[in-house]
Amino acid sequence: MQAPERQAESPFRGLYTEVHAFWLAGMSCDGCSIAVTGATNPSVEDLLTGALPGLPRIVLHHPVLDVDAGERFVSWYERAARGELGAPYVVIYEGSVPDEEVAAETGGYWSGMGVREVGGTRQPMPTAEWLRRLAPGAAAVIAIGTCATWGGIPAAIGNPTGAMSVMDFLGPEYRSALGLPVINIPGCSPVGDNFTETVAAILLFLQGLGPLPEFDELGRPAWLFRETVHRQCTRGGYYEEGVFADEYGDRECLVELGCWGPVVQCNITARGAINHLGGCMNVGGVCIGCTMPGFPDRFSPFYKAPPGSLLSSTQAKFYGALTRRLRRLTNLYMNRETEWDAAGRVPSGWGRVEEPSLPVRLVHTIYDRLRLRGAEPPGRTKPAERYAGGYEVPAVVARQRRQKR
Repeated sequence: MQAPERQAESPFRGLYTEVHAFWLAGMSCDGCSIAVTGATNPSVEDLLTGALPGLPRIVLHHPVLDVDAGERFVSWYERAARGELGAPYVVIYEGSVPDEEVAAETGGYWSGMGVREVGGTRQPMPTAEWLRRLAPGAAAVIAIGTCATWGGIPAAIGNPTGAMSVMDFLGPEYRSALGLPVINIPGCSPVGDNFTETVAAILLFLQGLGPLPEFDELGRPAWLFRETVHRQCTRGGYYEEGVFADEYGDRECLVELGCWGPVVQCNITARGAINHLGGCMNVGGVCIGCTMPGFPDRFSPFYKAPPGSLLSSTQAKFYGALTRRLRRLTNLYMNRETEWDAAGRVPSGWGRVEEPSLPVRLVHTIYDRLRLRGAEPPGRTKPAERYAGGYEVPAVVARQRRQKR
């Protein structure tokens, strides 16, 4: 996505030494905060200390991690809302945005931070109201986690809160002070590095040191969410060969156990959960589509094979059975030194290696002809270059010497 034209008129373009980040939590389990603190590339510490060349230091205002509390903590949010901060800021929203009008009908609230005057009394300030006040002046609004990006579990069918995503709450016409729509980084919880990497890219853009990162039509970082889980899955080869796990703990493809990886956009199998380690399918868990806008309603019930897998897995089993056997023949052939074939034995002390049958040798004779067609075969097929005194090494001498041993 290209930056809208109004970005050029934004007051937030230039070199800054610090940028404030205001973290808000709606209908959330705080899993997104935990995931981000485990990020390593870059780490939260790198962003907070300004250790990355060219990037400003981030001043983080987080209701759990901040050292300030009470009125002193909330005062920073109030200054930003009034436009008195004197520095650019971004808003980070974790969790879905509840419909506070529903709660207000009974005199309550769903999610709040700080207090405000209501009818002469001090009442909790809904985080949805903070979002409404802070969003217009923010350089960017970032929704982190599936609850914030698409509504997630709190917004599932039948919920009593009227919860919604940040994008649904602010509407399609919303633009930040830089002219950006809502930036979405989904996941339940998201990969921490996906968040910190996106923040670093946005800061480079804010500083005028880099282009606007590429986002897809739903505001996701395109370079992180372009591919499906299946294309990067460590078990994808089993799917291609039509081999599927029968129960949890098996090493084969998990599609028939309820994995939605072939249709889910997520990079956790390639990047890992924390420090490039772990990740659902990498450690035996099925993909339940937690990064997708349709989660959880359209992926329920979990742990049941997707309807589409009946066709695709049956097809994979059909052609995969032949492919698997042909690859096994080639694997056995490539597991032999050429000298072992010449000697008629494998000098291994670990066990007896079965010699290839006549049909297998015939198949690989044809295979080798195809492999070498139009290419120079390995080994000495011509006399070596001549040396001083006219000396040269005949093409077959080395092999004949080894065969005499």
